[in-house]
Amino acid sequence: MSFVPNRLVERVQLPPIPQAWAWVDGLDFPADRPLLDVCQAVPGYPPPSDLTDHLARRVRDGSTAVYTDIAGLPELRQALARDIAARYRADVPADDIMIMAGCNQAFWNTMVALAGNGDQVILPSPWYFNHEMSLRMLGIEVAPLPFRADRAGVPDPEDARKLIGPRTRAIVLVSPNNPTGAVYPPDVLDAFFDLAREANCALVIDETYRDFLPADTAPHDLFARKDWGDTLVHLYSFSKVFCLTGYRVGAIATGEALRTSLIKVTDCVQICAPHIGQEAALYGLRHLDAWRTDNQEMMAGRAEALTRAFQRNDLTYDLVSAGAYFAFVRHSFGDEPSESVARRLATEHGLLCLPGSWFGPDQDAYLRFAFANLDQSVMPSIVERLVESQS
Repeated sequence: MSFVPNRLVERVQLPPIPQAWAWVDGLDFPADRPLLDVCQAVPGYPPPSDLTDHLARRVRDGSTAVYTDIAGLPELRQALARDIAARYRADVPADDIMIMAGCNQAFWNTMVALAGNGDQVILPSPWYFNHEMSLRMLGIEVAPLPFRADRAGVPDPEDARKLIGPRTRAIVLVSPNNPTGAVYPPDVLDAFFDLAREANCALVIDETYRDFLPADTAPHDLFARKDWGDTLVHLYSFSKVFCLTGYRVGAIATGEALRTSLIKVTDCVQICAPHIGQEAALYGLRHLDAWRTDNQEMMAGRAEALTRAFQRNDLTYDLVSAGAYFAFVRHSFGDEPSESVARRLATEHGLLCLPGSWFGPDQDAYLRFAFANLDQSVMPSIVERLVESQS
């Protein structure tokens, strides 16, 4: 008799990105009409050479081959604390920060530390699919927070209030959002914070893409709240801002009570984030402010170019929301499943995007575009191919 895998894991969907790439496997796209990849959110440019040169020197130092503290390099935690303070205009002690092996691990470890089998977590729909997959694997009930197209993808705290029950351990938000691109205004985040505090649950905000917001504005003022760490769990990633997706380095900022549990979880999962990834993030925080600002402006230009392109009068697709890296688009094929629409766009029109159905219930009318992968000059071509698909 063969062994039986974990049923909770068996029931979770397969990783979506490889499934989408399988649609175009073996297809040849002409040089004058290449495949447009708006599938996975990865920077379309490499890290700067001064960062990679620095890492080459650090790799030759044997100290980078050993563990760091479980919570991460002290100097990286201090540098991130200063960066948060500058961005959010509130002091955050370095002791409130832990470095993780990417933001996916930050979310996983947070959920293990917060909730158990049979507990409930409120997750915005459409959701980042790895969040939902993680919760299902852990036996945690997912309570979908309804998508509000009428609010350009910004969730309503009153919708969340209706979902809260005695087993609710956390409300999860992602801003700027993946997959919708929606940016949640500070007053909305304030209301969610108050709701979570009232319900005695955590407010977990994934802010992986916050560096692509205008540099002169604070995403929110929650770090200035008294005892913020008793309610807020802030997740962050260095992957996009410094082009370090393969180095796997992210962070959590939260209060002492949860950090004690996070230390235990992290020690069992990976002991510490990759040392060389932490060195890369530290160099970025110390030396790449101007480079980061330039990239924020470049991404804003790409978002603006895509928004302009969608203003064509002959386009029947509808841009519902866009920001940072993503756009959420309502397709024009009625009840046709979004997976069918996305697959046809890939195979017949050379436009590889993801179906809304992969991001949660009641999303079959939508498609996700990770537009930040492409130069702004390509944005009209994305829309041109959508128009072609209408005939």
